Amino acid sequence: MGRAKNNVLPGFTPALGYTVFYLSIVVLIPLSGLFFKTATLSWADFVAAVTAPRVLASYRVTFGSSLVAAAINAFFGVLVAWVLVRYRFPGRKLIDALVDLPFALPTAVAGITLASVYSQNGWLGRYLEPRGIKVAFTPLGIAVAMVFIGLPFVVRTVQPVLEELDQEIEEAASCLGANRWQTFRRVLLPTMLPAILTGFALSFARAVGEYGSIIFIAGNMPMVSEITPLLIITKLEQYDYAGATAIATVMLVVSFFMLLCINLLQKWSRRYAE
Repeated sequence: MGRAKNNVLPGFTPALGYTVFYLSIVVLIPLSGLFFKTATLSWADFVAAVTAPRVLASYRVTFGSSLVAAAINAFFGVLVAWVLVRYRFPGRKLIDALVDLPFALPTAVAGITLASVYSQNGWLGRYLEPRGIKVAFTPLGIAVAMVFIGLPFVVRTVQPVLEELDQEIEEAASCLGANRWQTFRRVLLPTMLPAILTGFALSFARAVGEYGSIIFIAGNMPMVSEITPLLIITKLEQYDYAGATAIATVMLVVSFFMLLCINLLQKWSRRYAE
């Protein structure tokens, strides 16, 4: 009878205990406090708090801008990943490192930089505003900030898939008479689609919860360019804790749903790869 293999980490029971304890301290207890505070509201008060006109307007701005930004990132993120994987050119490693810049850059710094660049006297804003394109302090500026912070999620999700994709498959499709569009649509896209959808979902979820990089470029006008996280902060400053937690609960449910979708997409991606 063979001797049991010794594990570096402790056994299942203590490891599971430490895991549950850590998750309880970091995640479960704070989230339960959110639900307990929201529970102080009656159902009618809760519905009134999360469906007020100003709150609904913030939902439209937040979720609408997040959807647009994620769609833009899904397109251009694939393009950036394709260039980084398939081509060798001077400065490639620098561009590859710049993709991760939104991960390392403080969100407030990103917001101030974007507001400066796209303001009326900014490097880009001075050329856009005379043409009727106002970015800073508008919903368009919110989408720009969300694109900035969400692009790395798509690039880093699609890039490994492209690196593992054998170029001989494309050559075989070409030898069989397929043109470039047919090769992309019938050979490459089915393989890349799970990763693209996962990157899209990650970018969307990241944009929904973004705060620091948006408030400096959004304008923060109620009913126009006010995002939901800012409205939550506003209610906290007004000591409306129950109303703030009610809106936060809605955001939490949406975020949980997005994480569930991400997990399902990743599971689909693994099954497709097999």
